[in-house]
Amino acid sequence: MDAFTRFTNQTQGRDRLFRATQYTCMLLRYLLEPKAGKEKVIMKLKKLESSVSTGRKWFRLGNVVHAIQATEQSIHATDLVPRLCLTLANLNRVIYFICDTILWVRSVGLTSGINKEKWRTRAAHHYCFSILLSLVRDLYEISLQMKRVTRDRANKEKSASQDPLGYSVADEETEWLQSFLLLLFRSLKQHPPLLLDTVKNLCDILNPLDQLGIYKSNPGIIGLGGLVSSIAGMITVAYPQMKLKTR
Repeated sequence: MDAFTRFTNQTQGRDRLFRATQYTCMLLRYLLEPKAGKEKVIMKLKKLESSVSTGRKWFRLGNVVHAIQATEQSIHATDLVPRLCLTLANLNRVIYFICDTILWVRSVGLTSGINKEKWRTRAAHHYCFSILLSLVRDLYEISLQMKRVTRDRANKEKSASQDPLGYSVADEETEWLQSFLLLLFRSLKQHPPLLLDTVKNLCDILNPLDQLGIYKSNPGIIGLGGLVSSIAGMITVAYPQMKLKTR
């Protein structure tokens, strides 16, 4: 209950909840469209999705502030790679939120001299850059974790003075792929925040890639990815220990 209260009291928590609702509606619409007699339900889902999307715009100010604070924090990271990746990623997020706010100003009719497609593409570019940089950071952290797991494994085998088990990463050369995947699995299993952050970023990248025409996805895939990403974000807000720490 305390976690839920803390979650709903935060702007990011409410934004994640709205976002999960928005993408759930998108996914349900995609699943119901092929079925006959579901036109009214689809229309209601579409209206709810639109309303929730509009409601999320009011959280943009809080998100901009959070992105600026995250940029200030990432500058002080001790490790060069996370410092560079996170700082650039957060700067791109700030620009993305600014572009999104300009689009919102146009959508509510406060001004008409804004090229909607131009600013939408610009926003998608900065959002895509932000996620790609976050994924580079994830890959870097995964490589460090894999080295750590390999070293610990070697130390245990050395101290036990026994042959490595069948799932050891020191498998035969012909089984390198299996060994790599097993090592990756063990590494992420021992570091849940890293697994959560990686899954979240992989799901987030689908939307901007689709908007930019780099990799087209159907609304069902985007809806599912957005829902999974939103749930991952909700977990990190409700349980701060599950958020990937900056070293």
